[in-house]
Amino acid sequence: MDLRLSGRTALVSGSTQGIGYAIAEALLREGASVTVNGRDPERVRAAVAGLTAAVPGAKASGLAADLADPEQVSRLLGDLGSIDILVNNVGLFEVAPFADIHDEAWQRYWEVNVMSGVRLTRHLLPLMLERGWGRVIFVGTESGVSVPGDMLHYGVTKAGVLALSNGLAKLTRGTEVTVNTILGGPTYSDGVADAVAQISQAQSVPVDALKAAVIGGNQTSLLERFIEPSEIAHLAAYLASPVSSATNGAALRADGGVLTGIL
Repeated sequence: MDLRLSGRTALVSGSTQGIGYAIAEALLREGASVTVNGRDPERVRAAVAGLTAAVPGAKASGLAADLADPEQVSRLLGDLGSIDILVNNVGLFEVAPFADIHDEAWQRYWEVNVMSGVRLTRHLLPLMLERGWGRVIFVGTESGVSVPGDMLHYGVTKAGVLALSNGLAKLTRGTEVTVNTILGGPTYSDGVADAVAQISQAQSVPVDALKAAVIGGNQTSLLERFIEPSEIAHLAAYLASPVSSATNGAALRADGGVLTGIL
Protein backbone atom coordinates (compact mmCIF):
# COMPACT_ATOMS: atom_id res chain seq x y z
CA MET A 1 0.00 0.00 0.00
CA ASP A 2 1.24 3.47 -0.87
CA LEU A 3 0.85 5.47 2.35
CA ARG A 4 1.34 8.73 0.43
CA LEU A 5 3.86 10.17 2.88
CA SER A 6 6.34 11.42 0.30
CA GLY A 7 7.03 15.09 0.98
CA ARG A 8 5.51 15.02 4.47
CA THR A 9 7.57 16.12 7.47
CA ALA A 10 7.59 14.42 10.87
CA LEU A 11 8.96 14.88 14.37
CA VAL A 12 9.32 11.76 16.52
CA SER A 13 10.12 12.45 20.15
CA GLY A 14 12.37 10.08 22.07
CA SER A 15 13.54 8.40 18.88
CA THR A 16 17.22 7.58 19.30
CA GLN A 17 16.34 3.95 20.04
CA GLY A 18 13.49 1.50 20.52
CA ILE A 19 9.96 2.19 19.33
CA GLY A 20 10.68 5.81 18.44
CA TYR A 21 13.62 4.84 16.25
CA ALA A 22 11.53 2.15 14.55
CA ILE A 23 8.77 4.68 13.85
CA ALA A 24 11.28 7.16 12.43
CA GLU A 25 12.64 4.45 10.13
CA ALA A 26 9.15 3.39 9.01
CA LEU A 27 8.23 6.98 8.13
CA LEU A 28 11.50 7.47 6.26
CA ARG A 29 10.88 4.31 4.24
CA GLU A 30 7.50 5.76 3.23
CA GLY A 31 9.17 8.92 1.93
CA ALA A 32 8.64 11.33 4.81
CA SER A 33 11.37 13.64 6.11
CA VAL A 34 11.93 12.89 9.78
CA THR A 35 13.45 14.80 12.70
CA VAL A 36 14.56 12.50 15.49
CA ASN A 37 14.94 13.64 19.09
CA GLY A 38 16.73 12.60 22.25
CA ARG A 39 18.42 14.20 25.24
CA ASP A 40 22.02 13.33 24.26
CA PRO A 41 23.41 15.11 21.16
CA GLU A 42 25.81 12.22 20.45
CA ARG A 43 23.01 9.67 20.49
CA VAL A 44 20.91 11.92 18.26
CA ARG A 45 23.77 12.13 15.75
CA ALA A 46 24.25 8.36 15.90
CA ALA A 47 20.53 7.78 15.31
CA VAL A 48 20.51 10.08 12.28
CA ALA A 49 23.57 8.29 10.89
CA GLY A 50 22.00 4.88 11.46
CA LEU A 51 18.74 5.85 9.82
CA THR A 52 20.49 7.41 6.85
CA ALA A 53 22.50 4.23 6.38
CA ALA A 54 19.42 2.01 6.72
CA VAL A 55 17.28 4.04 4.32
CA PRO A 56 19.41 5.30 1.40
CA GLY A 57 18.35 8.75 0.30
CA ALA A 58 16.38 9.33 3.49
CA LYS A 59 15.95 12.87 4.73
CA ALA A 60 16.72 12.44 8.44
CA SER A 61 17.80 15.16 10.85
CA GLY A 62 18.03 15.43 14.61
CA LEU A 63 17.44 17.84 17.47
CA ALA A 64 18.65 17.17 21.01
CA ALA A 65 16.40 18.32 23.85
CA ASP A 66 15.15 17.09 27.21
CA LEU A 67 11.41 17.34 26.67
CA ALA A 68 10.77 17.54 30.41
CA ASP A 69 12.40 21.00 30.33
CA PRO A 70 10.11 23.74 28.95
CA GLU A 71 13.07 25.89 27.88
CA GLN A 72 14.63 23.07 25.89
CA VAL A 73 11.26 22.33 24.29
CA SER A 74 11.00 25.99 23.25
CA ARG A 75 14.47 25.86 21.69
CA LEU A 76 13.61 22.67 19.83
CA LEU A 77 10.40 24.17 18.48
CA GLY A 78 12.29 27.28 17.40
CA ASP A 79 14.69 25.12 15.38
CA LEU A 80 11.93 23.08 13.71
CA GLY A 81 10.58 23.79 10.31
CA SER A 82 7.03 22.98 9.25
CA ILE A 83 5.84 19.67 10.73
CA ASP A 84 2.96 17.63 9.28
CA ILE A 85 3.23 14.63 11.61
CA LEU A 86 3.97 14.72 15.33
CA VAL A 87 4.67 11.41 17.07
CA ASN A 88 4.66 11.85 20.85
CA ASN A 89 6.70 8.79 21.75
CA VAL A 90 9.08 9.83 24.53
CA GLY A 91 8.34 8.18 27.86
CA LEU A 92 9.72 6.76 31.09
CA PHE A 93 8.90 3.40 32.65
CA GLU A 94 10.14 1.27 35.54
CA VAL A 95 8.92 -1.30 38.02
CA ALA A 96 8.75 0.13 41.55
CA PRO A 97 6.73 -0.46 44.76
CA PHE A 98 4.10 2.26 45.20
CA ALA A 99 5.40 3.19 48.67
CA ASP A 100 8.87 3.83 47.22
CA ILE A 101 7.74 6.23 44.47
CA HIS A 102 8.42 9.67 45.91
CA ASP A 103 7.02 13.00 44.75
CA GLU A 104 10.09 13.78 42.65
CA ALA A 105 9.59 10.60 40.60
CA TRP A 106 5.88 11.28 40.14
CA GLN A 107 6.70 14.80 38.93
CA ARG A 108 9.39 13.57 36.54
CA TYR A 109 7.02 11.00 35.04
CA TRP A 110 4.34 13.65 34.64
CA GLU A 111 6.73 16.05 32.90
CA VAL A 112 8.12 13.43 30.49
CA ASN A 113 5.13 11.20 29.82
CA VAL A 114 2.39 13.85 29.72
CA MET A 115 3.73 17.40 29.51
CA SER A 116 6.16 16.65 26.68
CA GLY A 117 3.16 15.82 24.50
CA VAL A 118 1.21 18.80 25.81
CA ARG A 119 4.00 21.25 24.96
CA LEU A 120 4.79 19.89 21.51
CA THR A 121 1.14 19.51 20.50
CA ARG A 122 0.18 22.92 21.88
CA HIS A 123 2.62 24.48 19.45
CA LEU A 124 2.22 22.22 16.41
CA LEU A 125 -1.51 21.37 16.37
CA PRO A 126 -2.71 24.95 15.68
CA LEU A 127 -0.27 25.16 12.77
CA MET A 128 -1.62 21.89 11.35
CA LEU A 129 -5.15 23.25 11.64
CA GLU A 130 -4.12 26.44 9.84
CA ARG A 131 -2.56 24.47 6.98
CA GLY A 132 -5.56 22.13 6.80
CA TRP A 133 -3.77 18.79 7.31
CA GLY A 134 -1.84 17.04 10.03
CA ARG A 135 -1.37 14.00 12.22
CA VAL A 136 -0.72 13.78 15.95
CA ILE A 137 0.07 10.31 17.27
CA PHE A 138 0.62 9.39 20.90
CA VAL A 139 2.50 6.17 21.60
CA GLY A 140 0.61 4.81 24.59
CA THR A 141 0.37 1.45 26.27
CA GLU A 142 -2.08 -1.14 27.52
CA SER A 143 -0.80 -0.12 30.99
CA GLY A 144 -2.75 3.11 30.58
CA VAL A 145 -5.96 1.05 30.38
CA SER A 146 -5.14 -1.71 32.86
CA VAL A 147 -2.81 0.09 35.26
CA PRO A 148 -0.23 -2.29 36.78
CA GLY A 149 0.16 -2.18 40.54
CA ASP A 150 3.94 -2.34 40.31
CA MET A 151 4.20 0.52 37.79
CA LEU A 152 1.62 2.97 39.07
CA HIS A 153 3.42 6.16 38.11
CA TYR A 154 3.86 4.81 34.59
CA GLY A 155 0.30 3.56 34.20
CA VAL A 156 -1.33 6.66 35.69
CA THR A 157 0.60 9.06 33.45
CA LYS A 158 -0.14 6.91 30.40
CA ALA A 159 -3.83 6.97 31.33
CA GLY A 160 -3.47 10.75 31.32
CA VAL A 161 -2.05 10.58 27.80
CA LEU A 162 -5.16 8.68 26.67
CA ALA A 163 -7.37 11.43 28.05
CA LEU A 164 -5.19 14.12 26.49
CA SER A 165 -5.32 12.51 23.05
CA ASN A 166 -9.07 12.01 23.24
CA GLY A 167 -9.67 15.64 24.16
CA LEU A 168 -7.29 17.02 21.54
CA ALA A 169 -9.07 15.07 18.80
CA LYS A 170 -12.24 17.05 19.56
CA LEU A 171 -10.39 20.22 18.54
CA THR A 172 -9.98 18.85 15.00
CA ARG A 173 -13.69 18.48 14.21
CA GLY A 174 -14.42 19.01 10.51
CA THR A 175 -10.76 19.19 9.49
CA GLU A 176 -8.20 16.87 7.91
CA VAL A 177 -6.16 16.79 11.12
CA THR A 178 -6.38 13.70 13.33
CA VAL A 179 -5.19 12.77 16.81
CA ASN A 180 -4.87 9.12 17.82
CA THR A 181 -3.16 6.88 20.36
CA ILE A 182 -1.44 3.54 19.87
CA LEU A 183 -1.91 1.13 22.77
CA GLY A 184 1.23 -0.97 22.66
CA GLY A 185 1.77 -4.16 24.60
CA PRO A 186 4.94 -5.78 26.00
CA THR A 187 7.52 -4.66 23.43
CA TYR A 188 11.14 -5.73 23.25
CA SER A 189 12.50 -2.23 22.94
CA ASP A 190 16.11 -1.32 23.69
CA GLY A 191 15.13 -0.24 27.20
CA VAL A 192 13.37 -3.53 27.92
CA ALA A 193 16.26 -5.48 26.37
CA ASP A 194 18.74 -3.69 28.65
CA ALA A 195 16.60 -4.41 31.72
CA VAL A 196 16.25 -8.09 30.77
CA ALA A 197 20.00 -8.35 30.19
CA GLN A 198 20.73 -6.89 33.62
CA ILE A 199 18.34 -9.27 35.35
CA SER A 200 19.71 -12.17 33.32
CA GLN A 201 23.23 -11.41 34.45
CA ALA A 202 22.27 -10.81 38.08
CA GLN A 203 20.24 -14.02 38.33
CA SER A 204 22.34 -16.16 35.97
CA VAL A 205 19.27 -16.91 33.87
CA PRO A 206 19.53 -17.09 30.05
CA VAL A 207 17.96 -14.13 28.30
CA ASP A 208 15.62 -16.29 26.18
CA ALA A 209 14.41 -18.15 29.28
CA LEU A 210 13.78 -14.86 31.08
CA LYS A 211 11.87 -13.44 28.11
CA ALA A 212 9.72 -16.56 27.97
CA ALA A 213 9.04 -16.35 31.71
CA VAL A 214 7.97 -12.71 31.48
CA ILE A 215 5.52 -13.38 28.65
CA GLY A 216 4.42 -16.67 30.18
CA GLY A 217 3.42 -14.79 33.31
CA ASN A 218 1.03 -12.67 31.25
CA GLN A 219 -2.00 -14.90 31.06
CA THR A 220 -3.93 -12.72 28.60
CA SER A 221 -1.32 -12.37 25.85
CA LEU A 222 -2.57 -13.90 22.60
CA LEU A 223 0.73 -13.27 20.83
CA GLU A 224 2.66 -15.16 23.53
CA ARG A 225 5.87 -13.33 22.70
CA PHE A 226 7.29 -9.85 22.96
CA ILE A 227 6.16 -7.40 20.30
CA GLU A 228 8.90 -6.06 18.05
CA PRO A 229 9.27 -2.24 17.82
CA SER A 230 8.71 -2.49 14.05
CA GLU A 231 5.23 -3.92 14.68
CA ILE A 232 4.28 -0.76 16.58
CA ALA A 233 5.93 1.33 13.87
CA HIS A 234 3.78 -0.20 11.12
CA LEU A 235 0.63 1.04 12.85
CA ALA A 236 2.18 4.46 13.44
CA ALA A 237 3.03 4.78 9.75
CA TYR A 238 -0.57 3.98 8.83
CA LEU A 239 -1.95 6.54 11.30
CA ALA A 240 0.46 9.14 9.90
CA SER A 241 -0.86 8.56 6.40
CA PRO A 242 -3.67 10.27 4.50
CA VAL A 243 -5.23 6.81 4.04
CA SER A 244 -6.14 6.79 7.77
CA SER A 245 -8.38 9.85 7.38
CA ALA A 246 -11.46 8.24 8.98
CA THR A 247 -9.54 7.28 12.13
CA ASN A 248 -9.64 10.11 14.67
CA GLY A 249 -9.93 10.26 18.44
CA ALA A 250 -9.16 6.56 18.62
CA ALA A 251 -7.04 4.35 20.84
CA LEU A 252 -5.84 1.56 18.59
CA ARG A 253 -4.47 -1.65 20.09
CA ALA A 254 -1.17 -3.15 19.05
CA ASP A 255 -0.91 -5.02 22.33
CA GLY A 256 -0.71 -8.64 21.21
CA GLY A 257 -4.12 -9.31 22.70
CA VAL A 258 -3.13 -8.44 26.28
CA LEU A 259 -6.23 -6.29 26.84
CA THR A 260 -9.34 -8.42 27.09
CA GLY A 261 -12.05 -5.87 26.24
CA ILE A 262 -14.03 -6.18 23.02
CA LEU A 263 -13.22 -2.55 22.07
